[in-house]
Amino acid sequence: MDIELACELPRVKAMIGVDGPAPRLVTPGEVISQDTSFMRGHGTYMKDGVQVASVAGYVTRVNRLITVTPLRQVYQGAVGDTIVGRITRVQSNRWKVDVNSRLDAELRLVNIQLPGGEQRRSNLEDERGMRGLLCEGDLVCVEVQKITNDGLLRLAARSTKFGKLSQGTLVSTSPSLIVQDKQRMHDLPCGARVIFGANGYVYISPTVPEEQASTYTVNFEEVPLEVRKTIARLRNCIKLLAHHSIMISPTSVMTAYDLSTEHEFDVRDMLKPDMMQDIAIATAQAMNE
Repeated sequence: MDIELACELPRVKAMIGVDGPAPRLVTPGEVISQDTSFMRGHGTYMKDGVQVASVAGYVTRVNRLITVTPLRQVYQGAVGDTIVGRITRVQSNRWKVDVNSRLDAELRLVNIQLPGGEQRRSNLEDERGMRGLLCEGDLVCVEVQKITNDGLLRLAARSTKFGKLSQGTLVSTSPSLIVQDKQRMHDLPCGARVIFGANGYVYISPTVPEEQASTYTVNFEEVPLEVRKTIARLRNCIKLLAHHSIMISPTSVMTAYDLSTEHEFDVRDMLKPDMMQDIAIATAQAMNE
């Protein structure tokens, strides 16, 4: 009988077949192109008439535009992004929010939909009751409304799909591993709702009716044990995918989830190094088929 140790298995990257040429990796200061007809994109700059990389990453060329996408990066933000953040401070008519960026973002009182859904201007009484809506440590789902010249993100939560989050768990990953998608909120068939924040914060919670998805009250009802196990399994799936640098999307997460349940892996054992690698390799192979 032949026994193969998990540590002797091929690395995940070697298991993924890539059609076409491999992406070109560059380091800061490396010359990308000496052709002056190319336009300079993000992650590049001009020096002595040649285009040079300013970050470590892979080169992407679209027509005559060359950009360098970092392998790992701090979230910069883009207008319209749906993100998840944590309240860090309550100030006069605004909240400071940790959004996995170099600066805390800003959520103004006038940019949220007040409880009740009515469209009205906030007043002094609303400002005094800000801590009753959101206080330090609360999680929120918001949208990037504006980016200032110094890189500060201004947020908004004007519709019912945004607002305070409760009864769930937060997973922090690199923003570069989150698949770019217009739809960030997904009700997965396993019975959980997942918000894939563009800033790398992924929030997993029980599936709730749309009218209860974003309120400013905390639901203290007990979550059933099976739902908690589902949430924990999804969390571990996201953690192992991120550990092996596999892109995180509803498809990849559900693939890893189905593989872990099919082989009856215990939730608490899924983050063991050998089991993480087995699930990651199987997921990569399934995604490549």
